[in-house]
Amino acid sequence: MTTRLYENPIFLEHRTPPGHPERPDRLRSLNIALEHPNFSGLERKEAPQANEDAVTLAHPEEHLFAVMREVPEEDERINQIEADTYASQKSLQVALTAIGGAMAAVDDVMTGKADNVFVAGRPPGHHAEKTRAMGFCLFNTVAIAARHAQKVYGVERVAIVDWDVHHGNGTQDIFWDDPSVLFCSTHQMPLYPWTGKKEEAGAHGTIVNAPLSENAGSDHFREAFKSRVLPALHDFAPDLILISAGFDAHHRDPLAQINLVGEDFDWATGRLMEVADRFAGNRVVSLLEGGYDLEGLAESAGMHISRLMKG
Repeated sequence: MTTRLYENPIFLEHRTPPGHPERPDRLRSLNIALEHPNFSGLERKEAPQANEDAVTLAHPEEHLFAVMREVPEEDERINQIEADTYASQKSLQVALTAIGGAMAAVDDVMTGKADNVFVAGRPPGHHAEKTRAMGFCLFNTVAIAARHAQKVYGVERVAIVDWDVHHGNGTQDIFWDDPSVLFCSTHQMPLYPWTGKKEEAGAHGTIVNAPLSENAGSDHFREAFKSRVLPALHDFAPDLILISAGFDAHHRDPLAQINLVGEDFDWATGRLMEVADRFAGNRVVSLLEGGYDLEGLAESAGMHISRLMKG
C-alpha cells in the first residue's frame, strides 16, 4: 500500500485573529506526530498551488472574485469575511495550494502513483457553499477535488464521506442536485451550521446524513456508520472515495460535544478502505477539515494516516 501526504509551508501563512481555533499550530502539532518512526514509509510531497480557475470547478466565478476582494494587501491585516471566517494577505495563495494538493492527490490515485493520499492543508473547505464563504472555509476543496476527478478522469461515481463533527453544509449544497456524487455525513446535531437532518436527502437521494446527539460516543458513531453510511456506499458502488477528515469529534475538542477517541477514526478509515477495495480500486483521498484540540488532532489524524498506510 502506497500512501502519500501532501504538505506545504505556505499552509502556515493563512492567519486568523488571536484565539481563533483554526490556526497554524494545528499543522505544527500534526507534524510532530508524523516524526514518529511509524511514518518513515510515508511519501511526503509538497502540495502544488492550483490555478484560480480550479475554484470554478465547484463555485461560480463571482464567488472567486468575492473572496479575492476580501484578501488584504497589508501583511499585518486580517479581514473578516463572515462571523468566524477571515482572510489574511496570503489566504488566497494558501487556499489555492490546499486545492492544488487535493487535485494532485486525485491525480495520484487515478494514475496509480499512490493507493491513497492525505492532504494536510488548511483552511478547511466543507462549509463553503456555492456562493458563500463561511465556517472558517473559503472554497470547498473536497467538492473541487470531486469535480476534478470527473472532468479529467471521467470518474462516474464519487463518494464523499464527511466525519467532521460539523455538518458539511457546503458540500451538500454543491451536490444537492447531482446523482453522480454521494455525500455521507456524520455530525453533531444541533450544532453549527444547523443543517444535516436525516430528511435532507438531496434531489436524487444521494445525500445521506447521520446526525449524532450531544455526548454521543464511539458506539453511536460506529452504529451511524454501520446503519447509514456503509449501506449507502455499498448501494452506490463508488469509483473513488474522498474523505472530509475532520477530527473535532474527538472528546478533547473545544468546539463540540462528541466523545470519540483516536481508535474510532482508525476504525472508520478501515471500513472506508474496505469499500474502496471492493468498488474503487483502493482509491482514497483524504483532506483535513476540522480538529481544534492540538493533542486530539495529532492523535486522531496520526491514527487515520497510519491506517491508510497499513492497507
